[in-house]
Amino acid sequence: MTHLCIACERVVPLPCAELSRRILQVEHWADFEGYGPLPGIRSAGFEERTAAVVGSRIRVTNVDGSSHLEEIVGWEVGRRADLQMREFSFPLSWLARCIDETWLFESQGDSTRVIRTFAQGPRAPLARPGLGVISILLRKASERHLAQLR
Repeated sequence: MTHLCIACERVVPLPCAELSRRILQVEHWADFEGYGPLPGIRSAGFEERTAAVVGSRIRVTNVDGSSHLEEIVGWEVGRRADLQMREFSFPLSWLARCIDETWLFESQGDSTRVIRTFAQGPRAPLARPGLGVISILLRKASERHLAQLR
């Protein structure tokens, strides 16, 4: 079954390596505010943190009490970060098997062009319309989050 994909892009006034470090500073994850009915993050913490970063697992709790797990599946400092979200609580657990998130970084001096993509894996064909709505909200929330990075 094909994934639903979205992307957003912005130049952020931070160097590439700093953005990589920021992803690993889970105390900053609560800066993600969500959008409309898509909840923001209340807290995030490592369930497992590996020396190589890849394989690190982060438990996320949202402001509405829902939760999910994020695993870092790809890591190149200052170039890219690949995360996979899964183990969603209800109601997202009925719609999505996983959401693959990629951050791509392109240096622009002291700033970085960031391209952030999400590929949502629907649980079933009937889940696609619901994930379509979530895609719109997720893109708007991610655009706002990128705009706030400083």
